[in-house]
Amino acid sequence: MPAPDHPARRQDPVGRELTRMGMVLQCLLLALDSIRARPLRSVITSLGIVVSVASVIAVVSIIQGLSYSVIRNFEGLGTNVLTIQSSTPFREQLLGQSNRLQMKDYLLIKAKFGDIGRIVPSFAPFGQFGARISSGAETNQTRMLAATATYKDTIRVFPRIGRFVTDSDNRSARQVCVIGEQVRKNLKLPANPIGQFVEVGGFSLKIVGIMETRGDLLGISQDDYMVVPFAIGQRIMPNESLQDITILIDVTDLSRLGELQRRIEGTLRQAHALSPGQDDDFRVQTAQQLTKSVSSVTDSITYVLGGVVGISLLVGGIGIMNIMLVSVTERTREIGICKALGAPRHVILLQFLLEAVILSLMGGVTGVFAGWIIGLLGTLFIPGLPPPMIPGWSIGLSLAFSTMVGLLFGVIPAAKASDLDPLAALRYE
Repeated sequence: MPAPDHPARRQDPVGRELTRMGMVLQCLLLALDSIRARPLRSVITSLGIVVSVASVIAVVSIIQGLSYSVIRNFEGLGTNVLTIQSSTPFREQLLGQSNRLQMKDYLLIKAKFGDIGRIVPSFAPFGQFGARISSGAETNQTRMLAATATYKDTIRVFPRIGRFVTDSDNRSARQVCVIGEQVRKNLKLPANPIGQFVEVGGFSLKIVGIMETRGDLLGISQDDYMVVPFAIGQRIMPNESLQDITILIDVTDLSRLGELQRRIEGTLRQAHALSPGQDDDFRVQTAQQLTKSVSSVTDSITYVLGGVVGISLLVGGIGIMNIMLVSVTERTREIGICKALGAPRHVILLQFLLEAVILSLMGGVTGVFAGWIIGLLGTLFIPGLPPPMIPGWSIGLSLAFSTMVGLLFGVIPAAKASDLDPLAALRYE
């Protein structure tokens, strides 16, 4: 006759699962009690994780905020705008070479694709460093752009006071200009300076309009610029051979965007006599492609900086391990009593492991809030910094990584506690 099963052996799988859950819950409550009993030590233990996660979140939020701000500017071009610019490979830039799009390129594009929508040329007569303009005793270095009348409609920026340059200004080479709000302030011009004159490169230009404000980006004012008629820009520029034209095409039929892009590339490659294996010396991009390019660069910077700062999480984990080892030493008698009362090894192991994970996770959660606050403070103290943006993946990754760090660096203290001999632990002074 078979011997009756022990009650524990007769327990069904569901019962065993409930027992395990009860044990885990009990260990969790013991770990929380231990953390609550030593609040100052718990704060100090998780401080390294707080600083590490806060650094990661602050860096990611600021870079993502900048990325969003730049992309929003590109999106202002509209989804149906093609941008044609010169492009110089990095190795040629190192040699001091620079490719340019010239007037003949613009005329070629206009002749072949004039029926697809507005074709808007523009260029900087004094290059990317701008020109020195003056009004009375005041002078200022500002960006200067020569453009046609349709430029404002394509980039969707309009005058706040007065008017933009017109086709009539361009045909008659009228010496007029439109300035940004920052130029008006720098030159200490009145609130409405329409009709007043500024001096640029020996030319006297009459102000006919003030552009609407766009604010700062990365501490750089987007309102510190002036626009002159295209013909005036050609007269003012000191060296005609340095002219580098940017061409915007406002395509009316959006479905033809890809086809037009390929045709324009083919036309320019043929005009520039580029061989099949030779790189383009120009770029033809849509607003979405410009956005993707910027997004790709900022994402790469985010991952690299986030990864570098994330290494500090390991330092925080080492701090948790050290404090936990000290805690195990101080609680040796407590552990001995638990073992003498029948607490198995795995229960002691689980309790200390959970304590390390909870401390690390608390540090992670606190670090997320601290990083968000640091990002907000950055926008208050750094002029032109856009509002921070914290992507969900950075929060999830920071919390997951901090939990893993707690688990990893809690193993050694937990193993030390669970391996203690009960008698030796009870005799420990």
